[in-house]
This record gives sequence, C-alpha cells and structure tokens, in this order.
Amino acid sequence: EVPLVESGGGLVQAGGSRRLSCAASGFNFDAYDIGWFRQAPGKEREGVSCIRHHDGSTYYADSVKGRFTISRDNAQDTMYLQMNSLKPEDTAVYYCAARGSSLLLGPCLSNPWEYDYWGQGTQVTVSS
Repeated sequence: EVPLVESGGGLVQAGGSRRLSCAASGFNFDAYDIGWFRQAPGKEREGVSCIRHHDGSTYYADSVKGRFTISRDNAQDTMYLQMNSLKPEDTAVYYCAARGSSLLLGPCLSNPWEYDYWGQGTQVTVSS
C-alpha cells in the first residue's frame, strides 16, 4: 500500500490555476505534519508549504506566498495545494509528504529529511 498518492499535475498556462491532491492511507494522517515540496530540473528539492499538526500553523515559501494555499481534510485523509497565478518558474515535480508531529522537530519547510512518507511526485508545467 502506497502511503501517499498524488494527483492533479499537468500543463497549465502562466496565470492559471491548478489544485494538487494527495490521498493518505495506512497511517494516522490527522496526527501528522504535512508538507508540499517541489524539485525543478537541476535544482534541489525545496519546501513549498506545510502545516504543523500541533497548532495548525501554515507556512509558505516566499516565492509562493499569496498565490498558493495548503489545506487538509482529515475526514478524507487528503491534503491539497491550491496554486493560483502560476508562473513558469513554478514548473517542477511536486511531492506531498507527512511526518510524525513532534515539538522536537525543526521547521516543516526546511527539513525534508524529517518526513516519514512521500508521494511519488506529480509534474506541474507552466507555459509562458
């Protein structure tokens, strides 16, 4: 059983919108921090957005603030990333991830090695 399965990637024109979904299974999703990361060709994986379980705080990379919105539906064991006003520089493979919640962990955007589960990745391509 694959713990995280993503969907929603594809080709979109600059200025358009896209919603990514990530369905979780096999673990207690609502007790986990969740995050979205992305990796463009030739670049390192970077944190896009995340939610801390213990207080519901959300965090965004500066490059997506005001354009992207992260959310979760614990009843459906699903997380989302709504992406608006897309730019060509948003082109990347997007990954969802989850990590067991703990106050001992570092920032959820900048510590991908602390995540326990990863999706397979979904390509988002923004054309100019």
